Amino acid sequence: MPDYQPLFELNQTALNDLNIVVLKGGPGSERQVSLASGAAVANALRSQGHRITEIDVTDECVKLPKNTDLVYNMIHGTFGEDGALQALLEQKGVPFTGEGSRGSRLAFDKILTKRKFMEASVPTPPFEILQAGQQPSAAPPFVLKAPRQGSTIGVHIVRDRSQIGPAMADCLKYDHEVLLEAFFPGKELTVSIVADLALPIIEIIPNEETYNYQSKYVPGKSSYFVPARISPSETEMIQKAALAAHNALGLRSYSRVDILLNEAGGMAVLELNTIPGMTSTSLMPKAAAAIGLDFPAICKIIGVLALQQR
Repeated sequence: MPDYQPLFELNQTALNDLNIVVLKGGPGSERQVSLASGAAVANALRSQGHRITEIDVTDECVKLPKNTDLVYNMIHGTFGEDGALQALLEQKGVPFTGEGSRGSRLAFDKILTKRKFMEASVPTPPFEILQAGQQPSAAPPFVLKAPRQGSTIGVHIVRDRSQIGPAMADCLKYDHEVLLEAFFPGKELTVSIVADLALPIIEIIPNEETYNYQSKYVPGKSSYFVPARISPSETEMIQKAALAAHNALGLRSYSRVDILLNEAGGMAVLELNTIPGMTSTSLMPKAAAAIGLDFPAICKIIGVLALQQR
């Protein structure tokens, strides 16, 4: 089991007297979730006495107050998670939570992520890239994904060829190419990484066949087990794989890694999220709570890491 004491020893008073701006919303398809995450983080930090300004971002023009000391980025998906906002904040020289522009761009793009996984020998399902009008070379079942979306938007499990056309059409609404990934049945697991420490694994049991948008964000649509109902050896293997995935992209702050584990003990790393959800149903807060960190504490730790790394 990892030693989580370093997280408890971080100097959370470093946030005292800072003017913290929470960015939320954004122009992408995950706007509503981002608004909820941003509001939850802002409320948590206010409850600890911090000075918070919330900004609802609606386009790619972000104007910060002149006295901004720290930007807390809660914009999921397009602009907020793909490296664009990070590059803007780097130019401004303002500290901000999460990864820098390079790591954010790599993690948001599922195709670039897959290539980095393969280079680092991180176990991940085989894949191919499809353009509009191109037919898969693989036979179903497989998964088709819009490669630069989150929250399972534009993700389809294809079980027979009649489903290929509609799934491709939906994926191409979001991008000019489609990621095809071999279908890997198994338990849905997710691992939060904070400051190079893997938090307890969460096992996800969706009420529907797949862990889709509704399963993620509607209370009661999924069940969760923290820690996951797997053996100690499987736990160690999954946590090591999550850290390897995090490091394969050169990430330094925090992320959440999605992994499948099959009945034979095989695993497949699917993707990472560099700005995972921070709502009442979100997974990272559940993992933090399992080691004794309440929601305000994990919010503050993320802020302290931002100050340390920039």
